[in-house]
Amino acid sequence: MKLQQHVSDNILKDESSTLEYKAVLPPSKAIAQILCSFANTDGGLLILGVSEIGGLKVSGLSEDFRATSITHKALDLLVPRPVVDYGYVQYENKKLFAIKVEKSPETVSVDGKIFKRNGFKTILDNPAENIFQPGGYKRISEINEQMELLKAASTDSKLKLLEHYQSVIKIIDNLKLLLYPESPSVFTSDKEGKVLARIIFSSVVDNFETYLSDVLFEIYLAKPETLKSEQMVKAEDVLNCADIQEFIIFLGKQKVAKLQKGSVKGFISENKQISDLNAMDKPTQNEIEKILQIRHLYSHRNGVIDDKFIKYFPASASGTEYQMSTDEILDKLEYLSGIINSIDRAAVKKYDLATI
Repeated sequence: MKLQQHVSDNILKDESSTLEYKAVLPPSKAIAQILCSFANTDGGLLILGVSEIGGLKVSGLSEDFRATSITHKALDLLVPRPVVDYGYVQYENKKLFAIKVEKSPETVSVDGKIFKRNGFKTILDNPAENIFQPGGYKRISEINEQMELLKAASTDSKLKLLEHYQSVIKIIDNLKLLLYPESPSVFTSDKEGKVLARIIFSSVVDNFETYLSDVLFEIYLAKPETLKSEQMVKAEDVLNCADIQEFIIFLGKQKVAKLQKGSVKGFISENKQISDLNAMDKPTQNEIEKILQIRHLYSHRNGVIDDKFIKYFPASASGTEYQMSTDEILDKLEYLSGIINSIDRAAVKKYDLATI
């Protein structure tokens, strides 16, 4: 009853250091970060089911997915766990979900990160330092600055991707002697450097695929009705998942399997949630497909060119080694970052996804 009253007393007030709204159910990690920020500041109230588009409006929260289960997962991420009250509440015949957090006497963290409130925003209070090599390749620090700018109003999926890419460029910066001993525009001749370049590039592409899987999950959470289809699933697959959240993650990864075979067009056509965003035109799809083919070659043939690869890169010679310079790897990283930014912005707008 206290939670119901607390919501009634605060509903439709402007967001502040102690009040935040989300129109839809965010992923557990995004919820954990908001709760962490409240606990480390003055406590606060998170209300799910209130839209901010065109002014505050109580839209209600779909019961297709259990907000309680997602909240439990969020609370498990908080160290130490603050005092929290949560549950479904009613407002004007609509069901909302509210989470009230008390100010913690101890600093609360999520995966070692400390969040606090700055006005109505959640901010990272202990950001990791990206210190690059003195006199190093200037382009690396410039890309890092671009990644920081792209983090603004991002989904949790995009934020994780950008942080991974920042780790990648930090590795590149630290391993100049292996990756680009002569120049970033020249292939490395070092044997171990070649292996490392293949691993780094594959990681860049793998995490692009992971982003697509993760953002599908966020869309499913925000709009459960988009999950409903006539697609056949095995009862065994459903029973092997602990809850609906785990099943959605499984389904998202299954859909991304199309990408792992290089079929970008197939992935887009089979996922209306992505195709409706209109964020990847035909030339972009073709370019992504070529990037995936390089990753396949690196992952499965150690970079040795075969006939399938030549279909995408006719100037290549079968049996020779396909190499990428550090500059070329960074080009692809920036290119994929731009695509992800377009997808993310479109998804946030269309599906009203929660941002961090």
